This record gives sequence, C-alpha cells and structure tokens, in this order.
Amino acid sequence: MVFAKHAALIALTLLASPAFANECAVEISSNDQMQYNTKAIQVPKSCKTFSVTLAHAGKLPVNVMGHNWVLSSTADMQGVIGEAMAAGAAKGYFKEGDTRVIAHTKMLGGGEKDTATFDVAKLAAGQKYSFYCTFPGHSALMKGELTLAP
Repeated sequence: MVFAKHAALIALTLLASPAFANECAVEISSNDQMQYNTKAIQVPKSCKTFSVTLAHAGKLPVNVMGHNWVLSSTADMQGVIGEAMAAGAAKGYFKEGDTRVIAHTKMLGGGEKDTATFDVAKLAAGQKYSFYCTFPGHSALMKGELTLAP
C-alpha cells in the first residue's frame, strides 16, 4: 500500500514537471541582431495541437526591427515571403489568408510576445517544414526547420 502511494506521488510529480507540461509547446526568442535562439523545433506526433510562443527580447520598435514566426512547408517558404513583402508594413509583412501558412504570430517589436497554435494533423511525416521571419531581409538569417517527431 505504501509503495502504491509513493508510485502515485512520483507519477504526479513527473506529470506536473515542465518537461511533460510543455511537450506540446515551445518558447523561442528573437533579438535585435536578427536571430532566433533556435534553428530546429521538433513537434511530437502525440500532440493534438502545438504552440510556439515568440518573445522579442530586443529593444527596437516593430517598424525598425520587427519579428514574427511563420510556419509553412519549405517548398512554400519563398512564395510566402514574397507575398508578405508585397503586403507591406501596414499589414505586418504578412498576407492575410495565405493558405500556404500553417501558423504564424503577429509582427512584434522589442519586449513583445505572441503565440501561434496549430493542429499537428496539418503536418505530414517526411515533409520538410520551415519557420522564418517575414520582415524584409530577415529570413536570410531568421529561419529554421520544424520536424514531426515519432
């Protein structure tokens, strides 16, 4: 009986730990040097939804050094970036309704945060996905790969 209580307590502690609580979410940061703090994100196949919170750790305003986080297939990346630039600053360098985009945050200035949540069922095993910033010129440095993990 005592063993069962200890086992239950250990299981509850593990389930409440950050590693388990955040399995279906990640926070990444960006800075005024046009960098994300990661180049790769793995999404567990077991998640129904996955959330990415982008925190802009810089100090510069959105019109000077804005950042967002956009996810699409790698094959669609350049087309999405082109449409985003054409949308312009007034629309946050993002073409609203672009069906190639799986998820995105809004454009952020220094000190701001936003979260994008998407249905993991939209991802396919073996497909290549990229995340990037659509502020003009930023995707050259601000990009990474998102993979669906088994």
